Amino acid sequence: MQENFLHYVWQFKKFNTADLKTTAGETISLLNIGQHNLNGGPDFFNAQLKINEQLWAGNVEIHIKSSDWYVHNHEVDPAYDTVILHVVYEHDTDIYRKNNSKIPTLELKKLIHKNVFQNYQTLLMSPHKWINCENDFADVDEFVVSNWLERLYIERLERKASAIEVLLRNSKNDWEGVLFKLLAKNFGLKVNGEAFLSMANSFDFSILRKSKSRPLQLEALFFGQLGMLEKPIENAYYLNLSNEYRFLKQKFNLSNKNVIPLQFFRLRPPNFPTIRLSQLAMLYYEHPNLFTKVMAAETIEALYKIFNISSSEFWKTHFTFEKTSRASQKTLTKSFVDLLLINSILPLRFCYVQQQGKPAGESSLLMAKKLASEQNAMIKAFNNLKPISNSAMTSQALIQLKTEYCDKNRCMSCAVGNWLLLKQ
Repeated sequence: MQENFLHYVWQFKKFNTADLKTTAGETISLLNIGQHNLNGGPDFFNAQLKINEQLWAGNVEIHIKSSDWYVHNHEVDPAYDTVILHVVYEHDTDIYRKNNSKIPTLELKKLIHKNVFQNYQTLLMSPHKWINCENDFADVDEFVVSNWLERLYIERLERKASAIEVLLRNSKNDWEGVLFKLLAKNFGLKVNGEAFLSMANSFDFSILRKSKSRPLQLEALFFGQLGMLEKPIENAYYLNLSNEYRFLKQKFNLSNKNVIPLQFFRLRPPNFPTIRLSQLAMLYYEHPNLFTKVMAAETIEALYKIFNISSSEFWKTHFTFEKTSRASQKTLTKSFVDLLLINSILPLRFCYVQQQGKPAGESSLLMAKKLASEQNAMIKAFNNLKPISNSAMTSQALIQLKTEYCDKNRCMSCAVGNWLLLKQ
């Protein structure tokens, strides 16, 4: 049994509250179960109750066994001197405060609602599964699931916004610089995301501002900082890049000693870092005021239009510096743009609007619902349980559900888990 199940039972009174008695036979009347405390100290603050007609106000501590009080050394912790009731699943010993006064104990073992306890055993005490509720996930009420997924999506945006706020502090509130770092990481995808981010962190964004009117200079900055212009390659484009980078390096005293090396292994040619870096450079060349444009966009279609860009001319017939290839337009695909919107643009817009003191949730939900669902092993596994992910909003929410709730056995804090616990 998990202690958080007893927290749930106490918080929502999922036990027989009639004729309550302490383990010493004293009558208990619950007036207020208190506020759930998720930090250090007693589990519920500011509870009110009567014990044998004596009114008590204070805190409630919950354990599986009474003896856990001593296992956790509460008897020597002054934070627990204000505990007025010890709630346990099983009473195995009397417990005392630091001043040796006895604390009344309520045992829940025979009081928990039978269906709640049986559902808890089915949910969390069965053999290991991919997620605890996988046998019942498809049966959960549609309204419960849809509302919970919307809340989870906002929760995921808030988590990403917290990371963006750290970037903002480190860049002296330069929103344009933060956007560049987010985009750089996502242009690098999973394989080269950290390398691209280290490149973006290796120079001040003001250098990009001064270079964005010349696409060759932007490419030289990106390629050079990632150490891609150090080979003896003889073609005009490569030599021009090398010359531009030497100029930039000397002018701005550039260093790339902390930049992470690139990987080409197991990448499809369209995802080669050469192509992605050129596309990133062309994005900033074609949209010098990129941050302003993405913040002003009111529809997904407007955002798609901004990201309708392709690599520079050289890369239309190349994937690497050395070898030519069949000519093709190296444009950003819709699926790639969707990833940029999901992981960079929508979180940044959410954070920006929030910092202006405006509600950001509704517009974020509407935009995410118009983007296609991500396709990965996790989303496929959820869809195998129930065809559920029909947009980026749901796929992001399901990722939040799996990583922050299912994987951590937080069924008591999950709307799906709560619905299953109360199932008759």
